[in-house]
Amino acid sequence: MKISIREMIESDIELITNYFLNLNPEFLNQLGIDRNKLPNKTQWIEKLQLEYKKPSAQKDFYYIIWCMDGEPIGHSNINNIAYGLSAVMHLHIWRSGKRKSGLGIEYLKQTIPLYFKNFKLKKLICEPNAENIPPNRTLIKVGFEFIKKYETVPGCLNFNQFVNRYELRIEQYEKLKQK
Repeated sequence: MKISIREMIESDIELITNYFLNLNPEFLNQLGIDRNKLPNKTQWIEKLQLEYKKPSAQKDFYYIIWCMDGEPIGHSNINNIAYGLSAVMHLHIWRSGKRKSGLGIEYLKQTIPLYFKNFKLKKLICEPNAENIPPNRTLIKVGFEFIKKYETVPGCLNFNQFVNRYELRIEQYEKLKQK
């Protein structure tokens, strides 16, 4: 089993949209996503195609595809990008049989350097649903600092929920790289 990452290519866009649009209601709820807020497939694909073509400094979203033996099995993305400052990270393993296996840790170790480098970040933020245990554990194991638990609507696809806010500042990231 060989894991690797790569930047999203245009043919990945449909894989990303299909992942969300085909999730069962129970897992959507675990992720904190409101099915009624999901865009229709055509609009979503068009939006991601426009983003794909933008230069890094102008992107609203940026995707890294996670592969196993060359086949895409998930992604991480950032949004709320303030180039040179911060971004909010999301992580998704598409194949249910590969979740809770420790793969997220290995993928994030490869992914996080690209976010800091490509967007000149000072801080990377992640706010998973507080009830979604696997990403919360993964973030701590990778080196993110728990900041607080609070109630919010964390994104345009979400319902009101408690989230745990984690941050990885450039100084913390540099120390982790040295280990």
